[in-house]
Amino acid sequence: MIEKIKAAFFGFAVGDALGVPYEFKDREKMEKQPAIEMRGYGTWNQPIGTWSDDSSLAFCLAESLAKGYDLNDIAQNFINWRCNGYWGAHHKLFDIGNATRFAIELLQKGTSPLLSGGMTEDDNGNGSLMRILPILFYVKDLSIEERYIIVKEVSSITHAHFRSAFACFIYVEFALQLLQGKSKYDAYAEMQQIVNSFISKNDFNKIQIEKFKRILVHDILMEKESDIYSSGYVLHTLEASLWCLFATETYSEAVLKAVNLGSDTDTTACVTGGLAGLLYGYDDIPKAWIDVIARKKDIEDLCERFNKII
Repeated sequence: MIEKIKAAFFGFAVGDALGVPYEFKDREKMEKQPAIEMRGYGTWNQPIGTWSDDSSLAFCLAESLAKGYDLNDIAQNFINWRCNGYWGAHHKLFDIGNATRFAIELLQKGTSPLLSGGMTEDDNGNGSLMRILPILFYVKDLSIEERYIIVKEVSSITHAHFRSAFACFIYVEFALQLLQGKSKYDAYAEMQQIVNSFISKNDFNKIQIEKFKRILVHDILMEKESDIYSSGYVLHTLEASLWCLFATETYSEAVLKAVNLGSDTDTTACVTGGLAGLLYGYDDIPKAWIDVIARKKDIEDLCERFNKII
């Protein structure tokens, strides 16, 4: 399992780092000067191999899970990151989403992590989707009902609206199929069947479920690139990550495709990279990219500790 963990963790961190220098560049600019390699500086003026809050919060989650599942402990790690740069690429924070900032401020004031996340229509950024992947390894042997509850709880620390939590749930369910060794096409078909069956047994808001139609009813892989969006909206990020995986055949192709969609480049590539790592394996992530990734040894050590709970 250690190789799967490394594939997922380095998968999302490398994708994240690839996207950091290009964040906020629109697709037209990316088409003229596409990303083809790992680079530094750019948007955030960070050294090569620097990952963002996306990976920081994912590592905060994994660090907590290495001791067991404790929502309060996860929340404390998030506070530690916000205040002290804990699990920052360079032990400091250089970016934070508004919803995440607000939720962490509530946590600092003593609000329960079950109540800290935004619950409105406007609270559907991709800030919980970007960090959710480590929970896969904790919930992989649980029932779907238990998986849903835990994924929902972890999402809700910062993003508690149904749409954000359900996007995380779909992502984890698809990742679970990849973890089991299925091809991306079989994994997608199986995820659709499992999630739609789960929906049929629960009284979810039909208007909210309809939002996921392009993923759960249609085949997102059949959409044209012009109809795939890469903003910071959670549904856009989920759709784009799946589309990038199906539009390519290797890890590097998948994450570069994600970056070159423009806009929220780090998060789209981070979310795509976690899936691509699971699908293609650690050895398919270019060694040159891994070698320059910030805190490489710390990530390897975390993978080893995390593996002990699996």
